Parts: sequence; structure tokens; C-alpha cells
Amino acid sequence: MIKEVTGDILLTKASSIAHGIAPNDHFDNGLALSLRERYPDLYKDFRHYCKVHNPKPGDAWSWKGAKGPKVINLFTQVPSSGHGGHPGKARLNDVNHSLKELAKIAKAENLESIALPKLATGVGGLDWEDVKPLMDAQLGDLGIPVFVYTNFVKDIAARE
Repeated sequence: MIKEVTGDILLTKASSIAHGIAPNDHFDNGLALSLRERYPDLYKDFRHYCKVHNPKPGDAWSWKGAKGPKVINLFTQVPSSGHGGHPGKARLNDVNHSLKELAKIAKAENLESIALPKLATGVGGLDWEDVKPLMDAQLGDLGIPVFVYTNFVKDIAARE
């Protein structure tokens, strides 16, 4: 069941938060930055993961800290073209593959619920009208609540 909500995703009651990033991302924009600030170990572990596993667009990586929700990092964007550069834009094919990986993780790890933003529509540069059908196709039949934060309102909990 996918439900679109308004509020601050960091206040979600969902057991997991998924968000889009690029391989070797700096977590310096949007939701990634907020997650980095709230869970500093996430970024440290992410840097290590990227060095060891060399993820590609379309992959996904799951992280769980001592407190808070599980965070699923979806590699929806192409990596930067040079050291220290900004990540490239997202591609629909990579978003679709990442969402398939998210569905696999949800089943394998018995996730109870997932919260995610309008994936790849901010820094990723895609149109929500193109991404929404992919979310519906890949996550609509998971059998768990999937909350899509379509409108961000800081410090306001969504009606999940």
C-alpha cells in the first residue's frame, strides 16, 4: 500500500527510510544531508562501503545504526565525474533498478514499513510524473505500508 503524505520524513514512524544518492556521494544536499547530520555513522559507514564495494547506479545498500530507523541508500544518480565533484543526475532506468533492490531488501529483511521522498526529483533532476509509476510498479504490492513524502514540511509529523 502506497500512501502519499505531507510532513518531515525524519519524524516518520516507519521502520525504514529510503533515499536516493550517487556512488561516493558527499551527503551534502537535501535529505542525505539531514540523515548525515542526524546519523553521522551512516556517512562514515557509507564511505567505507563505497571504497570496498564500488557500488553502481541501480544498486542499494541498507544501513542500521544503534538508534533510529534502518536507512536504505538507493543509488539513483550517476557518480561525479571527478574527485570532489557533485553527483550527476538520476536516470529512470537506475531509479527503477534501485526500487527493485529496495523491494528485495524489504522482503529479505522483513521490513515493516518504508518512508521515502519523491525519489530522484530534487538533486536527481527527474520529474515526479515519470518516477511515480516506477514506485507504484516496484513497491505497490509489497504488502507493507510505503509512505511517500510528496510535500516536505519541517518539524511536522505526517499522518501516516
